[in-house]
Amino acid sequence: MKNYLVIQLARFGDLIQTKRLLGTLAARPESTVHLCLDASLAPLARLVYPYAVLYPITAHGTGLSGEEATLKMLLNNRRVFAELAEMDFETVYNLNFSGLNFRLAALFDPMRVEGYAWHNGQEITGRWPSMAMRWSGFRRLSMNLVDFWGAYCPDMLPAPKVNPDATPKGGGIGVVLAGRESRRSLPAPLLAQITATLAGSRKARSIKLLGGKAEHAAGQTVIKELPANLQSMTENLAGKTDWQRLVEIVGALDLLITPDTGTMHLAAHLGTPVAAFFLSSAWCFETGPYGLGHTVYQGVTECLPCLETAPCRENLKCLNGFADQGFRRFLVTGKAEHAPKGILALHSAFDDLGQTYAPFVGTDADAPRRSVLRDFLLHHLTGAEPRFDRLEQAFAEQLYREKDWMTVEKPAGTQE
Repeated sequence: MKNYLVIQLARFGDLIQTKRLLGTLAARPESTVHLCLDASLAPLARLVYPYAVLYPITAHGTGLSGEEATLKMLLNNRRVFAELAEMDFETVYNLNFSGLNFRLAALFDPMRVEGYAWHNGQEITGRWPSMAMRWSGFRRLSMNLVDFWGAYCPDMLPAPKVNPDATPKGGGIGVVLAGRESRRSLPAPLLAQITATLAGSRKARSIKLLGGKAEHAAGQTVIKELPANLQSMTENLAGKTDWQRLVEIVGALDLLITPDTGTMHLAAHLGTPVAAFFLSSAWCFETGPYGLGHTVYQGVTECLPCLETAPCRENLKCLNGFADQGFRRFLVTGKAEHAPKGILALHSAFDDLGQTYAPFVGTDADAPRRSVLRDFLLHHLTGAEPRFDRLEQAFAEQLYREKDWMTVEKPAGTQE
């Protein structure tokens, strides 16, 4: 029996987006998958990854910052750390760049750690995440995060097997009120208009508003903005669902209307169709819903995708296309002549690398260069026959470094 450990200390959406990696490990013969995660997500992980052995620790929510927070986390997590140190793991996949992740890496032989390791008091970033940091300058061309984490394993699960194809379940429409970053979400009045349009066109019998306690007031605003006939069928569940109930609700919907959120990724995991609205720092080619049967409405301006941490100096002009009166007509007809400027409408699709999105309205001006980069990455990961006539020398120069070729070693995740 071989034991594999995945350390995923990020939040809700990131946990779901680790599915291709975890599924790959679980599919290996005579393997046991172990998952170290923030304790607040353990109940969800038991529902989503019932095959995994969980190691919940305190990674978030200490109310502290910097070294003080790290020290408190270490003290709270001492028992789990000791348990992990006693295990014989074939490979440890350490997925996040953080002080706590590097402290965890120190428990293991660095030759068995993929991602972020610790060796002789030094933080070591592996080759694959180092390349990802280099291509962060090409965010419009990027690969889906599910595929990025899955690519730590050369035998990664085929993309179509990660999530079921999305199909309506009969449980009405769900609406996620907001994500963690407010400017990535549609304002409540606009969200109400879009919800009314989609609910009317699909003859929805119920609408369920979803979110945390902080979004409950926004949910009340949405209800007030809906037509009277829809108000009576709308339930504000923001702050009222535990993980079990959220899974039950999302898994029974006909459609989930959402910004880029963890609930969006949960819907994709459950095979519930998603209508996702991406703007600001949210870019669907990085974090869009995984699987077939989803639709993304991507805001496109020259300043996107922006940085969450930087103030917007463009007065949120990426919101203009969604606010255009013609957008709601386009949601009903799907016709290009009804689509306003600033919107790219896409259906989820697969290629040989994994998840991608095919535009059915609008022009994806980055598509040619994205195809080149994806060919390049596929060749790097699999040794697939490269299309040298299409590969740009610039990608090789910017994604590879001389030290990448100075030593040849067997990656920790490689199967004999």
